[in-house]
Amino acid sequence: MIYPSIDKLLTIVDSKYQLVHIAARRSKELYKYENYQMSKKKYASHKNIGKALEEVAEGLVKVKEN
Repeated sequence: MIYPSIDKLLTIVDSKYQLVHIAARRSKELYKYENYQMSKKKYASHKNIGKALEEVAEGLVKVKEN
């Protein structure tokens, strides 16, 4: 995975484990509902997991703290 950078993502999310959980849930939502938050041309990734990580990097997916 080249884009987005793991270092950039970890400034938004506290741990790698939480990042995996968030990306997996968002990826499943993208697959099921095709509810993209950016236009499809703006995504660098072709797969939903990469698109989910891009949305996290752009701040489009909010991380809720417990």
